Amino acid sequence: MLAPGRLRGYPEPLDPDGDNVMQMRERLSAALKEAMKAKDAARLSTLRLINAAIKDREIAMRTEGEAVSIGDPEVLGILGKMVKQRQESARAYEEGGRLELAEKELAEVKVIEEFLPRQLTADETTAAIDAAIAKVGASSIRDMGRVMAELKTKYTGQMDFGAVGPMVKTRLG
Repeated sequence: MLAPGRLRGYPEPLDPDGDNVMQMRERLSAALKEAMKAKDAARLSTLRLINAAIKDREIAMRTEGEAVSIGDPEVLGILGKMVKQRQESARAYEEGGRLELAEKELAEVKVIEEFLPRQLTADETTAAIDAAIAKVGASSIRDMGRVMAELKTKYTGQMDFGAVGPMVKTRLG
């Protein structure tokens, strides 16, 4: 039996444990409804952008032959990317003297960050890197991919992997 609103031929969205649960999507949906009720246009706009980005990713996956809805780890990745894009845009607007647009971008960042897990501190990041290196038994720079994969499975949305990569490289090099 299909759930109401589900399309034939597309499986139910699954979380990593195999349960039909999409916590992040449910939180986004609830926040969207709250923003509509509160008539908070700025928040509503940002939440709609988040939903659009998620749907775009699902469509891209379907065109690649994967008929699967994305789970929380992928949503966290999308949100992290959105935060990074908006921070870069805000920086560019500030450099160009467009402070009102920079403020708008930073306001969007605050809304998006509500759905991201807490970022790890520098000490926690270092400890996570050391633990990942120990877990995969990494001994040289050739093991960097395995270390990064281990970190991404556990800490998606909690650390900036662009900054973590050089740290791992230094530890292994």
